[in-house]
Parts: sequence; structure tokens; C-alpha cells
Amino acid sequence: MGLAGSGKSTQGKILAENMGGLWLSAGQVLRDTPSEEIHEIQRKGELVPDTITIPLMSEAIQEALFEKKEIVLDGYPRTVEQAEWVVKAIADKIQVVVRIIVPKDELFQRLAARGRADDTSRATIEERFRIVEQNIYTVCEILQKKGIRIVDVDGVGTVEEVAAAIRQAITEVENE
Repeated sequence: MGLAGSGKSTQGKILAENMGGLWLSAGQVLRDTPSEEIHEIQRKGELVPDTITIPLMSEAIQEALFEKKEIVLDGYPRTVEQAEWVVKAIADKIQVVVRIIVPKDELFQRLAARGRADDTSRATIEERFRIVEQNIYTVCEILQKKGIRIVDVDGVGTVEEVAAAIRQAITEVENE
């Protein structure tokens, strides 16, 4: 979990590869869905409605679970409704939520450097940050009430340093 540019996709891919699992990004699932409506919403920096996101992610998660794969969820859940779905459907399968923390100035630099279409406007990026920050506290609270452990990891450093910090945080939770 983290704001755009925090490294959650990079780190999610590394973590999934290290555990022989599947990286499953809500943003990527939505970008890969052939829907101009979804793509227009994303270009505006808005969250795609839960009526679209939850069924798409539910299907992707269920497919991975059917194949008995470990899953690293990236950018999901982001809203109260998504968190409630997670609690009802898969909470017993979640080991830990890692929240990657990066200062906003650093995030803006990272997003400018990656140059993705939905990262071109500072106003769009700020809107995405505002929406996610609005929801993140409540989402984490819902997950914690279900007993899901949430750990914060400093996302500033090399890719390898952040990956090591995430591995250490997960190991500490597993050893509790």
C-alpha cells in the first residue's frame, strides 16, 4: 500500500518473484481492461468506481487463489467498500499489509521521471494523493479490526534497500 510513486509496484513485483507468487496490481488490472470509460477516469486522476473495480479484482484474485498461488496485492484495497470486500472474502488469507511511506516531494520527482500518461499533470497527481489519503486511514482501520497486521516501511532508498526493509518487516510479523 502507498501513494502513487511510492514504489509499491516495483516492490510488489520483487516480493512476488521472491516468494514464487503472483503480483496483482489493481491499477494494472484497470489499465489492461479494454474500457475507454475506465481509462478516462484514470486520466482525470480519479478512482475508478468500486462497482467496476471490485468485480474485476475479485475475479483476478479468485483465479489466482484457484491456482493456489501466493498473491501480492498492489494498490488494493483503496476504498472502504474494497476493504469491506477484502474482509469478507479473503481476510483469512492476508498475512500482512505493507504501507510504503515516501515524502510527497520525492513522489512528485519519481512520477515525473516515470512519465506514465496518468502522471503528467501535477493537479491530477495531487487529486490522486488527496483521494487515496482520504481513504487510507479508514481502510487500514477496517483491516486492523479484522486482525490484519499493517506495517510501515520507509520507501526512500535504493530499490534493494527498500526490498530488504520490506522482507525484514514481513519476517518480523511472521515470527511474532
